[in-house]
Amino acid sequence: QVRLVESGGGLVQPGGSLRLSCALSGSNFGISLMHWYRQAPGKQREEIASITDRGRTNYADSVNGRFAISRDNSKRTYFLQMNNLKLEDTALYLCNVITPWASSFWGQGTQVTVAS
Repeated sequence: QVRLVESGGGLVQPGGSLRLSCALSGSNFGISLMHWYRQAPGKQREEIASITDRGRTNYADSVNGRFAISRDNSKRTYFLQMNNLKLEDTALYLCNVITPWASSFWGQGTQVTVAS
């Protein structure tokens, strides 16, 4: 069974950094596209970063220049390096993968709280 597990969230002060991880297990199929989303209380889920199977990345304007998405293919793990965190980055961060046949899988999320 496919499983995605996020980790790395926590409490950080404004201006600080965190590195989130998303570990994929349960299958050896390839991944066409991987997304990081976040959802803050009372707000819609927001896609903030993505990476294709060819390594092409894309970022939301709200995080561009501060966040970086990457992956370790050998460990089937994806990362989100978050720098210069702001109060408005507080949210539940979720990873999502899309397979070549368009199946979509989600993790449970990891909480990031930015507070002074």
